[in-house]
Amino acid sequence: MPTSFKTIRARAEKRKGGPAALKKLLPPPLDNRKLAKLKDDRVLAEMARRVFSAGFVWSVIDNKWDGFEAAFLGFEPRKLLHKPDEFWEKLATDKRIVRNPQKIRSVRDNAQFVADIAAEHGSFGKFLAAWPADDQLGLLDLMAKRGSRLGGNTGQYLLRFLGRDSWIASRDLVLCLRDAGVDVAETPTSKRDRQKIQLQVNAWAKESGLPLVHISRICAMSIGPNYDAETLQQAMGGEE
Repeated sequence: MPTSFKTIRARAEKRKGGPAALKKLLPPPLDNRKLAKLKDDRVLAEMARRVFSAGFVWSVIDNKWDGFEAAFLGFEPRKLLHKPDEFWEKLATDKRIVRNPQKIRSVRDNAQFVADIAAEHGSFGKFLAAWPADDQLGLLDLMAKRGSRLGGNTGQYLLRFLGRDSWIASRDLVLCLRDAGVDVAETPTSKRDRQKIQLQVNAWAKESGLPLVHISRICAMSIGPNYDAETLQQAMGGEE
């Protein structure tokens, strides 16, 4: 049997200076009512931000973000979908953004994805809020298939930054799972390994009564490099 979450939480508390100190390092519980009210332009903006940040220094994207917002017309899906090919071709030379043609095209594709989901469910936020909490893998698979460049860790970080309760298969979460006796690869990319992560995180959530984001972060903070509070606060959207 895998290690109980009570044991993992106690280890994280000891590493971080006690229960109160650990609690300060956890984000507020995520609210599906707030998620349901999320505007489609903010969903598309976060998709673009995660796609452009993938394999890149995040701070560079953050520092240029005002330029991204202007160049992509506030990420209004319908506005962007009415733009001709010439608009998108010019963006490849626009110094306000990172000029990666493939990632620029992904914004156009994801504008269509967001618009399609909104037409089916009322808004992308409502769609996310209604998706079963214990089936993150199904949601990730849908985004990878219907969206553009939203697979792998990009999709996981997208859910977290959009405000959906979720886990991230970070290096330290995987290390925690393996240490707890869950048989997954060091780089768990197979469907089998991803299912094992989903099942164990669900089991720990049921055991502890905690949201998935807290399970994910506490597990990550219980093992591996013991980052200080300031570093963790700066990376609050992700994991250790």
